[in-house]
Amino acid sequence: MIIGIDPSATQNEKFYYDNKIVKWFAYATIIWGVVGMLAGILAAFQLVYPGLNFSSAPTSFGRVRPIHTNAVIFAFVGNGIFMGVYYSLQRLCKARMFSDRLSKFHFWGWQSIIVLAALTLLFGYTTGKEYAELEWPIDILIALVWVAFGWNMFGTILKRRERHLYVAIWFYIATFITVAMLHIVNSVEIPVTLFKSYSWYAGVQDALVQWWYGHNAVAFFLTTPYLGLMYYFMPKAADRPVYSYRLSIIHFWALIFIYIWAGPHHLLYTALPDWAQSLGTVFSIMLLAPSWGGMLNGLLTLRGAWDKVRVDPVLKFMVVAVTAYGMATFEGPMLSLKSVNAISHFTDWTIAHVHVGALGWNGFLTFGILYYLIPRIFRTKLYSVQLANRHFWIGTLGIVLYVVPMYWAGFMQSLAWKEFTPEGTLKYQFMDTVKQMAPFYAMRGVGGVLFLIGALIMCYNLYKTIKTGNVLNEEAAEAPVLTREYVPHGKQHWHSWIERRPVHLLVWSLIVVAIGGIIEMIPTFMVSSNIPTIASVRPYTPLELQGRDIYVREGCYLCHSQMVRPFRSEVVRYGEYSKAGEFVYDHPFQWGSKRTGPDLARIGGKYPDSWHFNHMYEPSSISPGSIMPNYPWLFADEIDTAATAAKIRAMIAMGVPYEKGYDQRANADLAKQADGIVKNLANDKIKIKSNKEIVALIAYLQRVGTDIKLSEKTTSK
Repeated sequence: MIIGIDPSATQNEKFYYDNKIVKWFAYATIIWGVVGMLAGILAAFQLVYPGLNFSSAPTSFGRVRPIHTNAVIFAFVGNGIFMGVYYSLQRLCKARMFSDRLSKFHFWGWQSIIVLAALTLLFGYTTGKEYAELEWPIDILIALVWVAFGWNMFGTILKRRERHLYVAIWFYIATFITVAMLHIVNSVEIPVTLFKSYSWYAGVQDALVQWWYGHNAVAFFLTTPYLGLMYYFMPKAADRPVYSYRLSIIHFWALIFIYIWAGPHHLLYTALPDWAQSLGTVFSIMLLAPSWGGMLNGLLTLRGAWDKVRVDPVLKFMVVAVTAYGMATFEGPMLSLKSVNAISHFTDWTIAHVHVGALGWNGFLTFGILYYLIPRIFRTKLYSVQLANRHFWIGTLGIVLYVVPMYWAGFMQSLAWKEFTPEGTLKYQFMDTVKQMAPFYAMRGVGGVLFLIGALIMCYNLYKTIKTGNVLNEEAAEAPVLTREYVPHGKQHWHSWIERRPVHLLVWSLIVVAIGGIIEMIPTFMVSSNIPTIASVRPYTPLELQGRDIYVREGCYLCHSQMVRPFRSEVVRYGEYSKAGEFVYDHPFQWGSKRTGPDLARIGGKYPDSWHFNHMYEPSSISPGSIMPNYPWLFADEIDTAATAAKIRAMIAMGVPYEKGYDQRANADLAKQADGIVKNLANDKIKIKSNKEIVALIAYLQRVGTDIKLSEKTTSK
């Protein structure tokens, strides 16, 4: 179907833009932004003052940190995306949103997801996969709400009164279809109870799928929709056309094709097959070209408007946002180089890199859009340009004070971890670097506080703007009707063909983004040589499985990795480097992405049971200077043995080789192993009942990494 303007139309068709839904998403963006920033500040200072964990499960770092990331990514940025899309899409299509009911369902559904996410994460219901921690009922709700958003968006596009699809809409379409694909593939899991499930994938395969999702969540949730917003709001604010139409075409198609391949660069020097690591590196380097093409297209749109930039806070925020996008997308490919990744990975350098994008790109562009939208929706001027400028400078200072200490800390960590004495021994213990991080973490927290202060200034400024204005929920508009037939006049650009066909654009976008994932995943899943088996690797015992679930629940993977890389420093410090076959029963994998504490891949058997007991009860009593919180609830709460059989059955369904009918006697084996640990503790004059969660956690920690040791013993015989 080809659509065009009806030349016989004698007058324009009148309709109304729905500003009410935009207003709702704007309010949600502001509220959840403050909540997410507060959670981030708490998490930052918990690494300086462990007492801020308050010896309470819901306020411990392992639960606060996922709340922070989910609140910032899906609540603050998510609502910011929908705010910008609902405003811009109506005007680009010259049509009201397809369905007011779908708009309302989308809004309230998304807010419900956010509230459910906060509650479940606080109470420890988590899948243990970063940025995808929410359990299976919420995953289903996310899919339903996302489909409603896509339905509403496509319905609007199909009934549009503007023939061509502007570049911003291309990015919105790619965002919708790719995020749906990522979410569905990564969320394949086996439910055990209402709020407990296991990832269908295990070990190496789970790591590949998770970082295919994790990296591309950054790409297609934090980047592509914001690029669409940049292409709409920056020209509008500057009152200038986009610099280059051709560059926007190259930017779009190259970006969505290349980005999807880059996930494995999060897994360099791990047990992931080398060919997959290399593939991720190559495409990450290639990603630099389209990313910087988009950045330059944005900045060059402001040519001739720099005098306006100096006085307009909206443009100031947008210029810094696009610049931060350029910085982050330059650094990302550099971090995918193995020589650089060997230094950066597991350190605070990665934290700095992420927050250049989160605070600068997403945060500042959102602020700029809010300053642009609110006065227009409320038909008034911004209450105070001076306050907006103060917000800009305080926020900018906050970003600098956040990221610079983290870069410095990352360099220090990596260099210290790798340094040897002239005699060939490690120069520093891991705890030495933990103690040295305190001032850097404190400065990071100060930077976060400044960023929040800037946001609160914005809240006040926008509140006063709203109070002085008069909201326009239904904005009158008019445009010519379109016909089904279109006869082009003059020479047409080849890309114009697909710009008039949104369904074709959707299908081709899906094909382009799916190619990379298919090529990376199929060999990893189907070719057995990619994950060589180790005969001595055996399934977890019921008690160890329960302990592993507790480990995941408490977010231990956020501070501890379980992946010894093949570096001399790591092998000397932790033990034999990790092998792909060790993780075949790990649902989900626990390789981690940050070492705030030491790696635990070979922790099993390294210390007696009493050491783990005391370490979890009061970490500083075992490791003076430790910033790890204590876990008193583990010594009071009982193991959930009612779920043991269901957990074993779920594992069997995923191919874990437990004996037939083992689920019926699993609790007997659990009790027997627990009694053995209690006896070991009693020998060290520690009394504890065998049904307490700490016993299960000790069983798991004593198991971690011991299979490879068994293999070595078998080989030596």
